[in-house]
Amino acid sequence: MRRIVITGGPSSEPIDQVRFITNQSTGELAVRVAQRFLEAGNNVELLLGRHSIFRTSSVRFFDTNEDLERLLGEVANREGVHAVLHAAALADFGVANIVVEGQNQRAAKIPSAATAIQLRLVPKPKVIARLRELFPQAWIIGWKFELDGSPADVVSKGVQQIEKYATNACIVNGSAFGPGFGYCNSTGLVQSVRNKEELADLLLQVVLEGAAPSAP
Repeated sequence: MRRIVITGGPSSEPIDQVRFITNQSTGELAVRVAQRFLEAGNNVELLLGRHSIFRTSSVRFFDTNEDLERLLGEVANREGVHAVLHAAALADFGVANIVVEGQNQRAAKIPSAATAIQLRLVPKPKVIARLRELFPQAWIIGWKFELDGSPADVVSKGVQQIEKYATNACIVNGSAFGPGFGYCNSTGLVQSVRNKEELADLLLQVVLEGAAPSAP
């Protein structure tokens, strides 16, 4: 039995105590991949954004990027984790300060009667940047979702992610890549698959069998 850590779903960044910024990730992909690995008899630890639409049993939830990083740090015996599949759609920016009608404000709840609200957003640290430190022996796969550019541009960004964060592979997708998903290593695109089911099977093959992707 191998230990697999999977992240998925959206993070959220608070504006006040009742409002937050998030994205359209549903958590479906992470849940499907987790179920595929469980069916194959593996020990899966699924860390899922709290606002994911798709759910499953035996899951730990996170809100912010920092919450996820803390949960990853709390994984027991991290040196014994075989693979980390980092599919979570995390926030690139967080709220630094709020200006309500010309005044800086950090109220528990911004008044609904306010006529003008400005949010200053600042970049968030990348959780993927800590994965190699946290899981030094693991096979780490990141994700790159892009809407603009060409398929070649997305693959190039996937390769750059691998090189920058010392991961082993990257899954690319989004309208810039086109239908389906691409599996990339440090040399470029290795294989494309048509849907989430094929991707789950491919990840199982790569992670558990230690094999290079084979042609469909």
